[in-house]
Amino acid sequence: MTQYIIKRLLAAIPTIFFVSVIIFCLMRLIPGDVVEKLAISDGGSAPSDEFLDQRRVELGLDRSWPHQYKCWALGDAFNNIEAIGGCEGGGLLRGDLGDSLRTSASINDLIKARLPLSIELVVMAMLLAPALAVPLGIISAVKQDSPIDYGARLFTVLGLSGPDFVWGTLLILFLTVYLDDVTFGAIHSWLPPLYEPLFDNPWANFQALILAALIIGYRLSAISARMMRSTMLEVLREDYVRTARAKGLAERPVILKHALRNAVIPVLTIMAGQITFLFGGTVIVEQIFRLPGLGRLTLESVRIGDYPVVQATVLLMSVVFILVNLVVDLMYGIIDPRIRYS
Repeated sequence: MTQYIIKRLLAAIPTIFFVSVIIFCLMRLIPGDVVEKLAISDGGSAPSDEFLDQRRVELGLDRSWPHQYKCWALGDAFNNIEAIGGCEGGGLLRGDLGDSLRTSASINDLIKARLPLSIELVVMAMLLAPALAVPLGIISAVKQDSPIDYGARLFTVLGLSGPDFVWGTLLILFLTVYLDDVTFGAIHSWLPPLYEPLFDNPWANFQALILAALIIGYRLSAISARMMRSTMLEVLREDYVRTARAKGLAERPVILKHALRNAVIPVLTIMAGQITFLFGGTVIVEQIFRLPGLGRLTLESVRIGDYPVVQATVLLMSVVFILVNLVVDLMYGIIDPRIRYS
């Protein structure tokens, strides 16, 4: 097991490297001059060419792409600043993600301030999704082609076909317009309050995040419920399930003890693979519900072309994706004893 974990972690190194290169290049292919965007976003008038050239030199954007990448990745990690060409900071190898082009604030500090909210949001969505998807998928499979099955399939189709920002917008309109008219303005208390940190005010924190978590978890629950139904139907036709029924076991233990344990493995794979996509889904949802999380930070940075911030947040999501897949592979051996690692 230990050898398997070490191999997977070593294999992740070139993956992270190539991901960082792709992110670095794509950010610089975005149309528009980032220095001009930064000057306009600060509320200034149209900057002169001399000012723009000076800012490019100050930010290091006048250098070649390979040089900028070396500064971002290595910094002065080898205590040889002249060899790298005047790079400052520790670089990625020392855990230094750099500074924001707009505010000059440390990206490490920005992520530390924003990441807890996004983690809370994803964890809440991950808890809500299986709580809904697993029983819905089981009931849909056991009651195949019944009205319950058709209703569950409609629920999943709507979850897959509607983007998160559509459901989020409709939910806010429902709470602020329709229910406001029905209750003569008394329903305003249902709207989420402004975000407060978890340990400062747990109840206000829960109220601020629950609607956004429901919207994000809806899509994941729809995907998982469809997979749960499909795999459950296959498992229920297996010989060992028919044998368990032939022995006189009640239907409940047959479903929960024999069929569910094998049917849930593909569902676990899908849910784990969706964790990074859930982080991506928070970008729009956090904007809609006014939540100052990592997704909103990424969206704002993309809008103004703040290269280092976007590179850092996307790279962080990539690392999370790799680690989550490793954890899922290890959980296979716990759920299904037939799976072994060498």
